[in-house]
Amino acid sequence: MYLLGEQPAYADTLINQLQNIPARLLNGLSPCGPALEFSAVDDLATLLPGNQLFLLDNGLLHGCVDNRALFYLHEGDLVGLRQGVELPHCRLRSDGPLSLIPYLRSEVFQHIHADPQRSELFLQYLVGQTALLSDAVARLKQPEYRSTNGFQRVASGEVLIRQGDEADHVFIIIEGHAEAFVDGHKVGDVPKDEIFGAMAVFTGEKRNASVITSEPSTVMLIPKDQFLSLTQSNPKIAHSLIESMARRIDLLNKQITQLKSLETSG
Repeated sequence: MYLLGEQPAYADTLINQLQNIPARLLNGLSPCGPALEFSAVDDLATLLPGNQLFLLDNGLLHGCVDNRALFYLHEGDLVGLRQGVELPHCRLRSDGPLSLIPYLRSEVFQHIHADPQRSELFLQYLVGQTALLSDAVARLKQPEYRSTNGFQRVASGEVLIRQGDEADHVFIIIEGHAEAFVDGHKVGDVPKDEIFGAMAVFTGEKRNASVITSEPSTVMLIPKDQFLSLTQSNPKIAHSLIESMARRIDLLNKQITQLKSLETSG
């Protein structure tokens, strides 16, 4: 088994250790028939006899759960272990030729459990595969949208961001409302669910505006490093941030147009 995408540091070593175990488990046991050959398959499990296990002799199988690719199997892996247990359907598919050597399922387990060393090897194989799958699932899961600083309840008139300060956090108003000021003049509103304070975090410059709550509010603070990591790994956060910045740019353009109109009329 190999994981899709970037491998964790321990994965290559573990995969190499696991890869030769199936052949050792089956050593001394004869196949129950000729190799099964397939040109390409969309769901291998529907084509295999339920009373057999298979050694993947040639080819590559992609493992998908809920249409999400998690791993792939290649030469030397065991196929068919998941039978007999109510588990989420794992679709094994291949775009190329496959060759599978069949063994009677009952004979394989009798052969394994007849020898303590083979039993221990089989346990190592199962535990190792589980560890790899757990890692694959964990890396597919989106990071939680959560601040290590947690939530803060603030009163009306609280200064959340002060113009000229260093940018070490990004803020989100969970409940409430705030207003943005530049040099004491109001330049905009910060409504519920708005991400603010991100521009200075990205540019590394000092805060160019102050943000003050206009009513009692609940605010989430996200540290700079954590926020930058989240925007790289979570498309929803990046999309929300782009929308927020687009609204502010549009508001600034309107304000500039209004100022120009006043200058002209004056």
